[in-house]
Amino acid sequence: MAWDWDKLKQKHQRSGGGVPPGVDDVVQKLKNLKVPGGWIIMLVVVVIYIGSSTFYTVGVDEVGVVQRFGKYVRTAQPGLSFKFPRGIEKVTKVPVRRISKEEFGFRTVEAGVRTQYAVSKAYEGEYLMLTGDLNVAVVPWIVQYRVKDPYKFLFKVRDVRNTLRDLGESTMRLVVGDRSINEVISKREEIADQTRSFLQKELDEAEAGIYVVTIEMKKTNVPEPVQPSFNEVNQAVQEKERMVYQAKEEYNKAIPAAKGNAEKTIKSAEGYALDRINRAKGDASRFVALYNEYSRAKDVTRRRLYLETLKDVLPKIGSKYIIDADQKNVLPFLDLRREARGQK
Repeated sequence: MAWDWDKLKQKHQRSGGGVPPGVDDVVQKLKNLKVPGGWIIMLVVVVIYIGSSTFYTVGVDEVGVVQRFGKYVRTAQPGLSFKFPRGIEKVTKVPVRRISKEEFGFRTVEAGVRTQYAVSKAYEGEYLMLTGDLNVAVVPWIVQYRVKDPYKFLFKVRDVRNTLRDLGESTMRLVVGDRSINEVISKREEIADQTRSFLQKELDEAEAGIYVVTIEMKKTNVPEPVQPSFNEVNQAVQEKERMVYQAKEEYNKAIPAAKGNAEKTIKSAEGYALDRINRAKGDASRFVALYNEYSRAKDVTRRRLYLETLKDVLPKIGSKYIIDADQKNVLPFLDLRREARGQK
């Protein structure tokens, strides 16, 4: 079917449509404008456009990553810098000194002196973890990080934030899975340090360009339905430890005392044996010496031994009355028993 171009053109003009004006038409219309200084205004607009797209400022905590036709060319440091106009070069500002954070198991509702947090069922997949002794623990934590390599941060990973969250969660589950429930509750700093080391290694392998500043673990616990049973178990464990400590205390008191008494008895026996041996040797030496003297002068030695024996024995007898065997009459008023008692 043949087209009637004249009728179609007239119909199109009546409907208010038309071919979009070209560049030459626009320039011609601008020339026809009767505005004084129009060319000056156009020049000012062009200069402002070029200036706004060629000069840019990078903040003190940022760096500017410059791309030319989409390809990385350089990194601009803080301050005023120059680039080619928009469409040729593009600048992306990356904060490299700012500390950012990702929260797991909760979200901050209002930050301040008394920060308010929100913990809901929606975060169960983040904070519920299985420990090494097959218990379920509630483990909320925070990852604080900053950008250390802007180039890798922008171009090596498609979604850095989700990658960080996925790696952080998997690393924390790995570390918690090797610990008991008591260690998860009582050794949070140790777990946080180990998790930070593992997470940094994973991020470096992924070339995410992120440096993990610290990992802060919030209060860890067991789920609310099992808290009463868990508290009873802890009380039983504490009672067991208390009894063990008491037993060790008694052991530390009794065993050293027994060892001391045994050593004392041994030393006493050794001293007694040494004393008996020395006494025996002394008596033997004394006897030999006496025998040698006796063999040289029997009468003198015998009399000396007799006198020495009487000297040792007589003081132990007490009062003594010597009566002549030939005495026949003894005075009757001499009370020998009373005299012996010291009475007159």
